This record gives sequence, structure tokens and C-alpha cells, in this order.
Amino acid sequence: MASEEDDPIIREIDVHLAKSLAEKLYLFQYPVRPATMKYDDVTHLSARIKPKQQKVEVEMAIDTVSPNYCRSKGEQIALNVDGSCTDDSGSTYATKLMDKQIFSSIQSAVNTSRYAAAVYRKAGDSSQDEAEDDVKQITVRFSRPESEQARQRRIQSYEFLQKKQAEEPWHHLHYSGVKDSRSEHERQYLFSQLAGMVETSELTKSPSEYLSMLMPPVEEEELKVPLAPSNVLSMAQLRTLPLADQVRTLMKNVKVVQFANLMGLLGSGVDSTAVLRCIQQVAMLVQGCWVVKSDVLYPKDSCSPHSGVAAEVLCRGRDFVMWKFTQDLWVVRKEIAAVIKLPPEDVKDFLEQMAVPRINKGWEFLLPPDAEFVKKHPDVVQRQHMLWLGIQAKLEKVYNLSKEDMMPKKPTSQAAVMPAVVCGERRVATAKERARENHAVLENDYRRRKAPHRTGAQAPEGTPLNIKIKEEPLSDEEPMDTDSRLGNEAANGVHSDESSRDSADLRAECQGARSEVVTAELKEFVRGMLRKHYVLSLSELKRLFNLHLASLPPGHILFSGISDRMLQETLLGCGCKQILVPFPPQTTASADEQKVFALWEAGDSFDQHRQILLEIFSKNYRVRRNVIQSKLGQDFGESLSKPDVDKVLKDCCASHGGMWYLKGTLPS
Repeated sequence: MASEEDDPIIREIDVHLAKSLAEKLYLFQYPVRPATMKYDDVTHLSARIKPKQQKVEVEMAIDTVSPNYCRSKGEQIALNVDGSCTDDSGSTYATKLMDKQIFSSIQSAVNTSRYAAAVYRKAGDSSQDEAEDDVKQITVRFSRPESEQARQRRIQSYEFLQKKQAEEPWHHLHYSGVKDSRSEHERQYLFSQLAGMVETSELTKSPSEYLSMLMPPVEEEELKVPLAPSNVLSMAQLRTLPLADQVRTLMKNVKVVQFANLMGLLGSGVDSTAVLRCIQQVAMLVQGCWVVKSDVLYPKDSCSPHSGVAAEVLCRGRDFVMWKFTQDLWVVRKEIAAVIKLPPEDVKDFLEQMAVPRINKGWEFLLPPDAEFVKKHPDVVQRQHMLWLGIQAKLEKVYNLSKEDMMPKKPTSQAAVMPAVVCGERRVATAKERARENHAVLENDYRRRKAPHRTGAQAPEGTPLNIKIKEEPLSDEEPMDTDSRLGNEAANGVHSDESSRDSADLRAECQGARSEVVTAELKEFVRGMLRKHYVLSLSELKRLFNLHLASLPPGHILFSGISDRMLQETLLGCGCKQILVPFPPQTTASADEQKVFALWEAGDSFDQHRQILLEIFSKNYRVRRNVIQSKLGQDFGESLSKPDVDKVLKDCCASHGGMWYLKGTLPS
């Protein structure tokens, strides 16, 4: 993290490459043992190796007469291992005491060509120096350590390696100590020899080819990783599979999806007709959305991970839950459990796959109804309807349900009067649909008003128009809403001031409702970003917002156009404060990058720490860590630990060149 000025080069050492032991070196590390506690003086009883797997076991003696050795524990361990066996030849501990231990190696790196063993020797320490004066110098570079992601991919083949380990026989070895003459002889091969000078000095390959030899690309390891692992879904690996397998794998992971979003996951250029054929093999249509089939999640001969219930019974219960969501947007868990009679863990598992719980309401279907898909693919909808009728008949027979049980619930009078509680995408969809309906009414009103001027033969000038107005009093049982009244007045040729005012009010109401939904959605997005980043420049927020838009379905209400001013107002409305960072006059930061906003109160125990940190950055745009730690230490005393300082810095700052900057203000 430090800049070149903070980390100067203090010495350069020539490195010469020797390959005599390239295929014979093993590096053993003991990560839980201190470096000062070596095994050089411990008696080595035996050693063995499996060459193909490069697996080594070394048997070492334990000092049983040491004052630190507990003899009773040693006898108990030996008894637990060997039992009461009297045959010394078949026992592990012939002395009936734990007097030895076995160190077994675990291979920690698949590709060892990026590792090297080095030994440092001063000039004049060996008789070989005179012969090696002409050895040419080479530059050796090493790649960065193996990443956590690469390590996770590698250990997925652990079961396969265990099987191979059991098949290969052991080969016994002779152990030589670190001070033995044989060890000293072998160590000489670590130094470059005359015989190897031609190989190391005459480089016929290009620099890029030689670099590739020293540091093989990581892709060599990735080729060994199986495609589409069960616990990690890689989109790059997924798209190498056939389309049917792609759809099946995606559905097993997402459980519920709208068709438009599924097409987005599959990437561009995929035929929607082919996807429709594939999706019907692994999913069922519920509320216009696709829900993965039960037999895909619970294949034959499998069972519940919670209760051990057979897959056939699980599929019936889950099909009933899916079918209930084809009838209602809401289901009650107790009612489901009373019918399918499965353990609570399995019932909860079914519901969590396709619904979300709402307080005092029950379980709501996970996604809003996809009316666009239903309208666009009536043939698929009809086919799915017929399939559901067949499933319904089976469920009636299995669970002995009456026709009343299978009918969708009708809202009670109280439910009809009380406003429905909707949220998220469903609220947005409802608002958009209402706005479209209101717009259609207004458009029809406008057309009808202009109709005498556009269509039909015009009456001669001065001829009075014979307009008949049919008056029908409204009954108390059938009240007419505002939209219908406006439409009827326009159709009857009435253009009163009251009608115009109602139209204007309706337009204002539509615009207000739409603005309210946009504001709510924008606030939800900004709050989510602040919970992750704490500090955001306007430029960074715009970038994150564009990424968010790319993940939304077409026609989402946020596509209506969000200005920079709306984003700034939303930030301030979410409890942010603008930090006036004093950028230098020659800064290359854009105007949006210089507008920095920070969440002033997150509601946790670090609010005051972050506020002091933000005040520091209101005086300088970059600060050293010791300045920050000193200021925090003055205000909070010795109670402030290093992890606390790290937490505050991680929340709000980024490091570059030994200096700390607020997030989003790093120099380009």
C-alpha cells in the first residue's frame, strides 16, 4: 500500500537459476507450530511416500520421559487406539504407551512451478565461485499467492483425491538428518553448477515465452475445475453447457423467475422459443412467473435434508403449495401444514422457495404477476392451465379435498374496505397500471372532444347542432367513479368547466402517484447503497445507479429518467451530509467526483467515530493513518482499539500510496 518513496530499494542481490533439484524438492510447513520449535533433534523412526500424489508421512518419536509428558494420558490414548489387543505385531503402540506420532502431508498447491527454493551465499564461501564467474544473470519474478477463490475451486475435487490416495501403494524412505553428509551433498545442488550453465545462460526463447515458463497462467488450474459445480454458479462456465442444462441449472438456483429476467441471465443471442421449450420441462407457470418443478429439486430416491421424508411425498406437498399460489397471492402456513401434514421444516422450506412472509398477513408470492408474459404467450398459458387441472385432480384425490377447499378465497367485506398492503415491485406495477388506465381515459376524452372537427360531414355555418343529453340518475348501489363520469360526459358532448377541472385533477393525481412511487423506489436504492458504502461521491452513485437500472426488467418505473438533482436530494433526504473536501487546485477530479456525501448517522456504535473522521477530511483531502488514529485516540482514549480504527477506515476510506482518501476521491 505504500508508495515508492516510503519503500526504497536498499540492496540488490543477483539470482542464478539451478534446476538440478527441480523435480525432487518438497516444502513442508507446520502452520500451527512456532518456528522456534524445530524437529531437527527429534528421533525420526520412519518415512514413506506416494510419489504420484506427492504425499509423505513421517513417523517421529515422542519423549515419554520428559517432565511435560503425561503418562496416564499416553496410556489412555494407546488403549483407545489399540484396544485390549495383546498381539504387538498388529498394534500401533507396542509399548502400550503413545510413544510416537505420524505427520501426514496435505498438498497445499496444485501448480508448484511458481515456487522456488533459494539459498543465500556470500562471495568466496565456496570453491565453485571461480568457475561460476561467467554465469549470466537472470531476473526471476513470482506471481501473487493463490487467491481464495482459486483455492475453493481446487478443493472441490477432494473426494476424488481421497480415492486415488487409497489406490497408490506406499514406498518406504531412508531419513537423513539436516547435518548428515548425504544432506550436505544434496544441498550443493541448490547452487548453479558448471553442467547447468549452458541451460541457464543460453536463452533461445522470447521474453514473453520465458515469463510464461516461469509463471504458467492460472487458466491451467481452471481447466481442471468441473463445470457448473453444485455449490458455486459461474455464469462463464454455465454458458458452456447446452441450453437445456443452462435453464435447468438456473431454475434450480433461482427457484422463481420472470421469463424476461431468465432471458437476461442466459445472455444475448439466445432464441426465446427454444428457451420456452426448455423452461416447460423444468418449471411450472404460477402468476405468470416460472417456478421450478418439485421433481427437479427432489429427484427420485432422494429425501428431505430436514426430516428424511421421501422425495415422492415432498413433491406432492410442494405441488400443493405451488397450486395454492395459482389461486391466491397469499397463503397461510398453518392451513398448508394442516393439509399436506409434513414436518414444519419442510413446509417452511417450500414457502421460502417461492414466497416471503408478511406480518399478520401470511406468505406472499415472491414476484409480482407477469401480465406481459401472459398476454404475449396465450398458448403456453393455456397449456400450463391444462397441466394444473391434472395436478389439481391428483391433489384432490391424495389429500381428500372438497370442492370448497379447492376454490380460491374471496375477500371479506372488511378486507375489501381496508387498503391492501403492497410493497416493492408489486406496488410499482400497480401504480404503473393505474397510470396507464388513467392516461387511456384522458386520451379518449381528448379524442371525443375533437371528434366534431375531424370526422364526419361538418354542418353548414350557422346551423345549430342538435345535441341530446341523456340524463340517468345514479343509484346508490352503483356509484360511478370519476374516470367513468369523465368518459360519459365526453361521449355525450358535455364540456363543462367542472369536467376540465376534473381532468386536470386526474392528471395531477396520476403524476403525483407516479412521483411518489419513483421517490420511494429511489430512496430504497440509495439507502441500500449507503448501508454498504457509507461514503459516496455523486459520480460513484450515478455509476451504481446505472448498474442497478441494468438489472431491472424493461419498462420499470425508474427508467422514466432520474436527474442528478433528484439523486442529490434523495441522498440528503436519507440522512446524508455533503462533505466539502478541500481538493487541491490542480486536481483532476470531475465536478461530480468532488461532490462527496456521507451517511452521518447509521445507528450503530461507530457513528461518532465516523463523524470525527469526516471532520478530518473536511480540512484535507488525504490524511495519514497516524493522524486519524491520534485524533480518534484523543476523543475516545485508550478504549479505542486497532480493530475499531480499521472498521471506521474500511467504512469510509480507501488507501493509496500510504495515504487515506474518502471513498470516491482517489486520484485517477
